Amino acid sequence: MDNQYDLNEILANIDPGLLDYQDWVSVGMALKDEGYSVSVWDQWSRRDVPRYHPGECEKKWNSFHGALTPVTVGSLVQMAKDQGWVPPQKGTELDWNDAIGSPQVIIEKDWVEGKEVHEPAQWNPTAQLVTYLETLFDSTENVGYVTESWEKDGKYLPSKGCWDRTAGELIQQLNKCNGDIGAVLGDYKPEVGAWIRFNPLDGQGCKNENVTDYRYALVESDENDVEMQNAIIRELELPVACLVHSGGKSIHAIVKIEAGNYDEYRKRVNFLYDICAKNGLKVDTQNRNPSRLSRMPGVMRKGQKQFLVDTNIGKESWQEWQEWIESVNDNLPEPESLAAVWDNLPELSPPLINGILRQGHKMLLVGPSKAGKSYALIELSIDIAEGKQWFKWDCTKGRVLYVNLELDRASCMHRFKDVYNALNLRPDNLKNIDIWNLRGNSVPMDKLAPKLIRRAQKQNYIAVIIDPIYKVITGDENSADQMANFCNQFDKVCTELGCAVIYCHHHSKGSQGSKRSMDRASGSGVFARDPDALLDLIELEVDEDIAKQQENSAVCAICREHLDREAEGWENEISQDDQLIGQEMLSACNRLMGLSRYQKMLPDVFAARKRIRGRTAWRIDGTLREYPKFEPVNLWFDYPIHTIDNDDILKNVEADGEQPPWRRGQKNAEKNKKERADEQKKSLETAYEACNFSGDVTVQNMAEYLGVTEKTVRGKLKKHGGFEIKNSIITFKKD
Repeated sequence: MDNQYDLNEILANIDPGLLDYQDWVSVGMALKDEGYSVSVWDQWSRRDVPRYHPGECEKKWNSFHGALTPVTVGSLVQMAKDQGWVPPQKGTELDWNDAIGSPQVIIEKDWVEGKEVHEPAQWNPTAQLVTYLETLFDSTENVGYVTESWEKDGKYLPSKGCWDRTAGELIQQLNKCNGDIGAVLGDYKPEVGAWIRFNPLDGQGCKNENVTDYRYALVESDENDVEMQNAIIRELELPVACLVHSGGKSIHAIVKIEAGNYDEYRKRVNFLYDICAKNGLKVDTQNRNPSRLSRMPGVMRKGQKQFLVDTNIGKESWQEWQEWIESVNDNLPEPESLAAVWDNLPELSPPLINGILRQGHKMLLVGPSKAGKSYALIELSIDIAEGKQWFKWDCTKGRVLYVNLELDRASCMHRFKDVYNALNLRPDNLKNIDIWNLRGNSVPMDKLAPKLIRRAQKQNYIAVIIDPIYKVITGDENSADQMANFCNQFDKVCTELGCAVIYCHHHSKGSQGSKRSMDRASGSGVFARDPDALLDLIELEVDEDIAKQQENSAVCAICREHLDREAEGWENEISQDDQLIGQEMLSACNRLMGLSRYQKMLPDVFAARKRIRGRTAWRIDGTLREYPKFEPVNLWFDYPIHTIDNDDILKNVEADGEQPPWRRGQKNAEKNKKERADEQKKSLETAYEACNFSGDVTVQNMAEYLGVTEKTVRGKLKKHGGFEIKNSIITFKKD
């Protein structure tokens, strides 16, 4: 190891909680390469309490067998520097926890040349102090200063001093003292010097509570030479009101803080000290109190002058300086020349949902209530875990985290099993699905994102699915800037975990058919324009003809299934045309299978009819950033899963709201009363025939078959006029 650095000191300045998994492994590899034991790595890793697992270090340690390009201590040094360590100085942890921002390196200390500090050509002590007072104070403000000192263990310390005079009074007296500062302030010991407080006081004392304006803070460092201190202060463009040479080994920068209260003062000073430390100026943190003493210019100390080096340098105000710091630390990548990468373009992220979404990108699923959005996302979770097809798109196989914000734990688990069964999939890869149940424990997305990242960092998820987002929205849903900040949290998850983030949202109120897919989401348009893929579900208006066609097909399918089992060679007994007519197939089943087996089949027929009547039709459209637009896909939501309309039954069906109201009314009026009456009459006769398997057709049978109440059946039969009801048994009227 390079003896320039102490490895224990380096580790002490690396927080394992701020490292990703690969950097954590690199620390272990570097320690092993340097001949340390696994216990050192394990002890250091324990500092990351949430992610520490006993035995994990030893298990990973045993897998390190050396490499052609080993990880060295140099990598650890860089990690420590990235977290604010300044070698070879020992770090001093600040005890204020309310730091603001995350300041980074602005200047390279190793490349900064020291800037000489020159004593004033003509020594005028009173002019020095008057300039200091005029720069920092209003004439009516009380000033605290100390000229008396006392000795302790061979070191001179300042007394409490005085605070009973204003800056105006002191300046007036100093201008009349003929250069004798002691005549105004009291004599001081030339071997010790004198001190002054840089913030105004109330005239009642010299403690923090006596400070009337949190205007300035003291930046002082004894660990750099004076020339380097001077250079770094100027390179950082600190908003310095007065820069004073201490007469010793440091210069004192009186920095404009301009805080409105003590809490703001603490935050700003902490921010200031953090910036200085990360840029090579290790500040004495004991100086951060607003009532702190600084060196008074215009006096002598051990034969050296305490003097003003400069006034009003750097940025003009705290706000201007902080804005400059934040602009320097925007963490944005530098512009790249296209010519430099033209022949070696970076690889595109692999697809997660082929033709729709890449890994590491974002997708939003939008739809109204009852569209089965949650079921669709559960289907997607399963299809990714098993490497199957979601709707019509192939999915890459991998691990998924499903963040459940809405359902209770039991309901969520049961839904997953129900969907697996409905998809007829074997649960071969259940270990690929993790479910984070947060109902009752959800927090705003800006708080949830770091918690999610920390838990998911080592799990190698290729997708995180968040359902639904209304539970974690922060701010006004209709505010573009607030929703942009909200959506940025998904970017953080994508970037930190390298996985896709998929989430769902609801439609705005009102009819959606006439809108573009990206304009249907509720709230700000940011929702639709932020993700890399937007999939939108809109309901289709299925008319009575299609509904009957679907029922007819379902009945035929049930009949074929039973005939295959019960009546070998049945195809030869029924014409091709009749095989497509439900009523004909029912009659054939009764004839070919026998009454008892026909009766056992009827509950399946009733269940199929009920299922068909309960299904809804949907069209999924998309707006994609990475792939060409796809043709809209028509779906049936056949609880609890969505199925593709492979027969193109829904191809020409219009979406809810696509037709204007007058057109829909006109279409409904196209059928005259006779046609509707004939249809109702025929449906009753069909139902009667289907239920006539034992000679007696009851009102209850008919009600179950038609999916209506017994009262409705009685009313329809009365209107038909061709039936009689006696003791709930239905018969045809005799001519």
